[in-house]
Amino acid sequence: MRKNTYGLILFVILVVPPIRNLMESIMIVHMLIQIPLLIVAGWLLASYAHDWFKNFLETWNGNGIPGMLLVVFVITYWLIPRTLDASLESWLIELFKFISLPFLVGIPLRDSWGKIGSLVKSFIIFNFIPMFGLMAWLYIDAPVRVCNNYLEVEQKVLGWGFLVITASCILYMLQYVFTDHSDTTP
Repeated sequence: MRKNTYGLILFVILVVPPIRNLMESIMIVHMLIQIPLLIVAGWLLASYAHDWFKNFLETWNGNGIPGMLLVVFVITYWLIPRTLDASLESWLIELFKFISLPFLVGIPLRDSWGKIGSLVKSFIIFNFIPMFGLMAWLYIDAPVRVCNNYLEVEQKVLGWGFLVITASCILYMLQYVFTDHSDTTP
């Protein structure tokens, strides 16, 4: 089976109401598992999009920067606590989540990541470190519930999850800086 078939299967599994409802019932699973899995589904579906829209993607996203800007803006939108709440309350925003994450994040991410240089990749990762750190601080230290559909304890657990992601990104960047990346193949 090709990767895009796996992406389609993953997307269908994530859309099935019992699985969707289960994932959305726990805040950390909603934010740190369902949303990334939707992006992975789009990543795996990207070869379909590349086959169908090859000329458009080469024209619009020739150097990878427009696609990465779209990725950053859409991910930032879904990091807003009110947006997470709204996706549980409005079927239109829920539909937008299931369209935007695979098709406006996953596909452009795969198309752009190979086109951009290592400096831009590092810049993007460095951009997400303070974003995830801010989300960790917000969810851990907020004196009130930030998301009305989840308990305050779930919000704190999500904050600690964001803190782990922030620390992991920092450790990744440190190991990247202090390791040799020269090509040793002749």
